[in-house]
Amino acid sequence: MTVLEATPFSALIRAASRRQHEEAETSPFIADLLGGRLGLAAFRRYTEQLWVVYRALEAAADRLAGDPVAGPFVRPELFRTAALERDLDHLHEGGDWRAALRPLPATDAYAARVLQVARDWPGGYVAHHYTRYLGDLSGGQVIRSAAEKTWGLAHRGDGVRFYVFEAIGNPAAYKRDYRARLDALPVDGPERLRIVEECRRAFALNTGLFRELAGSAPRAE
Repeated sequence: MTVLEATPFSALIRAASRRQHEEAETSPFIADLLGGRLGLAAFRRYTEQLWVVYRALEAAADRLAGDPVAGPFVRPELFRTAALERDLDHLHEGGDWRAALRPLPATDAYAARVLQVARDWPGGYVAHHYTRYLGDLSGGQVIRSAAEKTWGLAHRGDGVRFYVFEAIGNPAAYKRDYRARLDALPVDGPERLRIVEECRRAFALNTGLFRELAGSAPRAE
C-alpha cells in the first residue's frame, strides 16, 4: 500500500482543497452577504442559482444509488431541491419564479459539469457531492443565521429552509459518518488523485458563481 492510499481519504481531500475552499469562503459576495451589505434581492438570486445546481446534483440520485462508489453518498436526508423550491416560493411571494429565473453563465457551467460527471464518472460526482453538502452542513449555517438577521426571515423557516436539515439530528456525528464513507471509497491511489482534482474544480466553479453574483448583486438600502 502506498502512502497516498494509507492516508485517510477524508483528510487527503480536505487538505488538498483547503486553498480553494478558503477562496470560496472569503469571496467578496459572501463577505458582503454575511456583512449585511446586500439586499434581499441578492440573496434571492443566489438561492435561484443554487436551485439550478442542486437540480443537476440530485437529478442522477436514483440512477447512482446502487453504484459502489457514489451510492453510499446518495441519502434522501441531504436532498435540497424541495427545500430550495419552498424558499423561492417564499422569497418571490408566490410568483412564478421558474419562468423568470435566468441562470448566470457560471451557474450553467457549474450545473453542466455536475451533470457530466454524474453521467460518466461516479468518483467525480462524489467530489461535487462532498463540496456541496458538507459545506451546507457547516458554513451554510452561518449564511442562514445572517439571512435571518439581515432580512428578518423566520428562524429556520421559509426562505432559509435550504440550510435546515430536519432529518439530521446530530450534524457533527453525521459529518463524521460522511467522512468515514469517504475513507471507505473503493478506489485506488490514481483515482483518489482524480477525485481530489475534481474537488478543486468544484470549489473553483463555486467561486466563479460568487464572482458573477458579486458583479450584479443589489446592495442593501
